[in-house]
Amino acid sequence: MQKFKLELLLHIIGIGSASGLLFNNNSLFLISDNSNMLYEYNMTDETTSKVSLADSTYTGPLENIPKKDKQDFEAITKLDNDLYIFGSGSGLKESRNSLAHYNFKTKITQTPTDLTDLYLGMQSFGEISPEDFNIEAAVNDGTLWYLFQRGNGPAQQNGLFTLDGDINEIYFQIIYNPITLPKINGAQASFTDAVKVGDKLYFIAAAEKSDSTYLDGEVAGSLIGCIDIETVKVEFTQIISNKNKFEGITLYKDNGKSLEFLLCEDTDSDATESDIYKLTIDK
Repeated sequence: MQKFKLELLLHIIGIGSASGLLFNNNSLFLISDNSNMLYEYNMTDETTSKVSLADSTYTGPLENIPKKDKQDFEAITKLDNDLYIFGSGSGLKESRNSLAHYNFKTKITQTPTDLTDLYLGMQSFGEISPEDFNIEAAVNDGTLWYLFQRGNGPAQQNGLFTLDGDINEIYFQIIYNPITLPKINGAQASFTDAVKVGDKLYFIAAAEKSDSTYLDGEVAGSLIGCIDIETVKVEFTQIISNKNKFEGITLYKDNGKSLEFLLCEDTDSDATESDIYKLTIDK
């Protein structure tokens, strides 16, 4: 059993349905799966700012977007001074195939990129049906991009895509590895986010009593786990909650013998508030 400590760290007003987060230089960037905004919470002065990720031609709501219309931003990662935010590609919705791009130094948001062709190629390569396809985590390591397939569809296909190439040209060599995860309280766990620490990919997975990438189900809990990048094998999993659906993880502190992560929770509600938890585990 992996030793861990889970504690509530922050309660942020103004951000709902948090689906991903990234800690960088005392700023906590957050995304929401029913919003077209990128939020930045300054952990020093405890203030929140936000910027639109939508295309300049978009005229719809930017927050609390109806499920049928949302871009479903689920994954956030960083390359140099740029943040890349991936739509999930789930639910047979083309609106969910967008890649948003924001430079946090210049404060410039680029025009979103259409990932439809890439996602179709990934589905074909991984033999994943459109009904099962659901990208919930993205991790960058230079030219390598690790995209996690969440197995919460009918076929329960959890897996890891490794893409090697230029994100600006959307041209990649693709490797796909199916990943087996355990059940939590009788429900299949599926990837919700990940972060790279050294030569490991630490991930969180949540379990819901549903077989749909589109519809939410009763929450059965969440776990943390670790994948060795070289072998692409799961080294451990540990249930950390029987009630929370954690959807985001980012490294907060590396203390040498232990790691501290920040987690965000998606409550699947319209409430515009988010709890941020701190999870400490031994290395």
